[in-house]
Amino acid sequence: MTKPKIVAVVGHTASGKTGLAIALAERLGGEIVCCDSMQIYREMDIGTAKPTPEELARVPHHTVDFVDPMRPYSCADYAEDAERAINDILSRGKLPIICGGTGLYLDTLLFERPFDECGGRSDVRERLEREAEELGAHALHLRLSEVDPESAAKIHENNVRRVIRALEIFETTGKKKSELDAQPSPAKYDFSAFELRRTDMSERYARIEARVDEMIASGLIEETKKLLDMGIFEKNPTAAQAIGYKEMLGYVRGEVSLADARERLCIATRQYAKRQVTWFGAKNYIETVELRPDLPDPTDALCKRIAEWLEK
Repeated sequence: MTKPKIVAVVGHTASGKTGLAIALAERLGGEIVCCDSMQIYREMDIGTAKPTPEELARVPHHTVDFVDPMRPYSCADYAEDAERAINDILSRGKLPIICGGTGLYLDTLLFERPFDECGGRSDVRERLEREAEELGAHALHLRLSEVDPESAAKIHENNVRRVIRALEIFETTGKKKSELDAQPSPAKYDFSAFELRRTDMSERYARIEARVDEMIASGLIEETKKLLDMGIFEKNPTAAQAIGYKEMLGYVRGEVSLADARERLCIATRQYAKRQVTWFGAKNYIETVELRPDLPDPTDALCKRIAEWLEK
């Protein structure tokens, strides 16, 4: 059976992927499926750099601003919601365009994974978590070394969550995590994926600093105060650790100056962008589109390539 065709535009923060994805959607009759682990949450707008109201009005967007920030949400949940959105878009003869920077969300959406890193909680996992508290991380890592030495060699014993996950996979499936990782995962879709990468570091840093300043000017401090008062950071630790809010919380609580908070946010964002580049660069199914001040805008060329691919 022919797999449906979709497009993915990914990349590091402040790379320009949102603008490109919207331009492609306008020209190719597409709709955007957001692929960002923070933009899914309601109330968290400025700190997550959600598309602006003007951008949202240009083309339909899905899987953005729709999850209660108090609700636990996994990448398995995302895959289910995104697949539903893709099917809806395809049913109306439109082109789904995945856009975002959360690599694990993208992998989970594009490929079949019989036992992945973001599945729901299980009785086995809850038991292993209790054993970790009672016996300690070293004991569980030793157990993993006995059943799956290859995984144990790659996972530090202090990374209890991953040790537990590897043991859970073995106990649940009877197979080693290292064996499952080595197996190729079939793709769910016929897709073309592009990573936008700003390779001129001075330009990348300048774009990140401009974004940080724009977020602060747009009300990031006030939004952080609002979320703190709502108790969202207490109920959702992931939100409290999100880049932007984590740094501004220090300022809101009077622990650092605004200048220090801004600098910490710039540094954290640069580091995050570097991790994103590393993640996407390691995926052979993603084509890197290099962006530099001396290179032409890639929109026209990509639009032509995708249009020709869609006709095949």
